[in-house]
Amino acid sequence: MRIESADERQRLWENLLEATGENAKSKALDDAARYYCRMRGDVAGYGNGKIEELLRAADNRGSLTASEIAEILDARELPIEHHTVLEIGGSDT
Repeated sequence: MRIESADERQRLWENLLEATGENAKSKALDDAARYYCRMRGDVAGYGNGKIEELLRAADNRGSLTASEIAEILDARELPIEHHTVLEIGGSDT
């Protein structure tokens, strides 16, 4: 498959390489395509999709914490974790 490399598309691919941490366009494009399919769902091998899961969870529970959202959206292509740090008072330095 050949894809025309217009200026705008070239910038997009460079951004994708940076965002994915991949060195090859093909690997970055594969990650982006898999992530889109995983989030969108309704295609073979990806079930209902993470976005639908997130919306259903919010609808069923009324609200979600950042940790719950991170748990639902976590994916191999874009790992998501949430950590809460609570600091009272602050540093005296």
